[in-house]
Amino acid sequence: MEANEVERRRWNDEQWATVWPKRERLTDAVTAFVLDAAALRPGERVLDVGCGGGKTSLAAARLVGPGGAVVGADLSTPLTALAERRAADADAQNVSFRVVDMQVETLEGAPFDIALSQFGVMFFDEPAAAFANIRAHLRPGGRIVFACWQAIERNPWFFAPAIANLLPPPPEPLPGKSPTGPFSLADPGRTADTLRSAGFVEVRRTAHELTVELPQDSVVDEAQLTFMGVGADKLEAAQSAVDDYMQQFALDSELSQFPLAFQVFQAANR
Repeated sequence: MEANEVERRRWNDEQWATVWPKRERLTDAVTAFVLDAAALRPGERVLDVGCGGGKTSLAAARLVGPGGAVVGADLSTPLTALAERRAADADAQNVSFRVVDMQVETLEGAPFDIALSQFGVMFFDEPAAAFANIRAHLRPGGRIVFACWQAIERNPWFFAPAIANLLPPPPEPLPGKSPTGPFSLADPGRTADTLRSAGFVEVRRTAHELTVELPQDSVVDEAQLTFMGVGADKLEAAQSAVDDYMQQFALDSELSQFPLAFQVFQAANR
């Protein structure tokens, strides 16, 4: 099995990429926290890990200016194509995108001043190896800044417990592999230890909470249920369970209010 094989299959699903802009609405408000912690300076070279549709990459490109450069890396071919279309539409000359797995592959353009990520680093099946590889792409004294979710209990918008009986059991990680998923880095102590084992120093973590008002389909729709593995014969039951669960967040027929709890990690390359 190659690195991140399960996630590679999931994130290269064309249907998932089609609905990705709806998912971004949930996390767009987090971008400002990532960029504030990154404190990007004009002329810096930036690596955006797990860049998805490229919105954070484009925001970083505006901050580093024409003398800087941003490279967005993601293992999803369709999401990378979306990022490239957005860059072309914005006429962004200092940003480029690559289909690459930052757990194991080497990316041209190193060394970078900073690696940043907005919810893109929770899907490595060997996180220590992945962070070590990311660190190898940084200059001495460079830095990493990323956002990941706090514990699932602090993020009730994540509806999976409501349909647990309709989901297939998660695959058991192979020897030497770790579970992947949105909450795989939720434990702050373990994540800090992982960063240190990968060679980073001066590890810091800041917890944040905010509330966003969005349509329910920013969080879940049929594509999301399918992505999570709900079979066609169980979709109707899953959608009904989700609708009942999501009622607690509804403001009106159009919008829901979702509390988000996330954390931003910062560390330095020694």
